[in-house]
Amino acid sequence: MNDADKDAKARNREIAQNEAERQTVGDIRVSGWAIAAAVIIGLAAIGWVLIHNS
Repeated sequence: MNDADKDAKARNREIAQNEAERQTVGDIRVSGWAIAAAVIIGLAAIGWVLIHNS
């Protein structure tokens, strides 16, 4: 393996690592929105039950 191949492999590893980090950040962002939506829907359902239960 020559130096150019080693450099290309190192560069590809770095690109893959950066892409994995971006994917993780995106997944966390989507999960945060999903949790927020679930909490809002849950609170709305509880409020609806409390209003109509009286």
